[in-house]
Amino acid sequence: MMMMEAFGRGMHMAAATTMVFRSELQPMMTPEPVFSSSFSPSRQRDLIFIVNPQGCNGKTGRQWRKILPYLRSRLGKECNILESITSGPCHAIDITREAIREGADAVVAVGGDGTLHEVVNGFFWAGKPVTCQMKDLTHSTALGLIPLGTGSDFARTLRWKKDPREAIDRVARGLRSRIDVGVITGESFENHYFINVADIHLSAKAGFYASRYKSFGKLCYVLGALHAFMGHQNQDLRIKFNEGEWETWSRVTTVCVGNAKYFGGGMKITPNATPYSGNLEAVIVQNFKWHDFILKLQKLYNGTHLSLENISATSVLSIELEDISGNGGIHIQSDGEHLGFLPRKISVLPAAIEMIC
Repeated sequence: MMMMEAFGRGMHMAAATTMVFRSELQPMMTPEPVFSSSFSPSRQRDLIFIVNPQGCNGKTGRQWRKILPYLRSRLGKECNILESITSGPCHAIDITREAIREGADAVVAVGGDGTLHEVVNGFFWAGKPVTCQMKDLTHSTALGLIPLGTGSDFARTLRWKKDPREAIDRVARGLRSRIDVGVITGESFENHYFINVADIHLSAKAGFYASRYKSFGKLCYVLGALHAFMGHQNQDLRIKFNEGEWETWSRVTTVCVGNAKYFGGGMKITPNATPYSGNLEAVIVQNFKWHDFILKLQKLYNGTHLSLENISATSVLSIELEDISGNGGIHIQSDGEHLGFLPRKISVLPAAIEMIC
């Protein structure tokens, strides 16, 4: 009931057990997940569903309205269902932080990797995990996902289908497993968290341009990459692995650091990464030209590219990258969100979040 009272301001009843909130604020061994459940059967669970209605060119909002009746029938008797509609960029971060502080059992991202990315960042504040401020509640807030977006790349790593009913059933079961999260740090740069893949240089530029081609569906990622190659120059970078010595890597095309396997709408770029391993996979591509990208596209998508010349992969706890030229023009993004330019440090936070699996 505390959650219902805390979120009650600014909400209205959508159904007997559903409430709506619209804020005014703007190859290696793969570790198996360990499941647990901390839900108490003696009380109703407070579940916050964060929906980006504009996701996937508005398709997410339409799909959400279609699955609401099933969600209510599946969860309504045992859960307080609270629906939060985002109104713009970063709104999901604020909603998530408020929900955790007020003791929600779970925050469920409804949409694609962008919405999931914001919700994950809402689990942290000022470099630390957000915690419940209700003294009589001892459970932690879990992360949930109903994948309805264009890419849904994180769901691919977990081998989840883009089936909303299957996702709702997963939420209803309430099984949890702790997953790793990546964190990106830098001077005068607020910590930024990612659950999927962080990438540098060409692929980061490609992600930026892909947003212009969203109307083409999954093809937007290929079009974005081709656009990024226009005027692109491979660059020498200084890279440090696991707090070791600096190394110079010549003619770097892109660096991808994966907590999970896929990005770019199904490209299996870090095929050995898993969010249960306690480390990240770093893949470094050197001296690629636009025709290399075209000719090797199939291998990049099916995850067989690590044996190719000029591609290196390693498991890391942390990786630091600097632009040798000092021009400050090497892009970095995570989970498709542009974060600026090098230098940056990328590290893993093992078992940082409980996720409904």
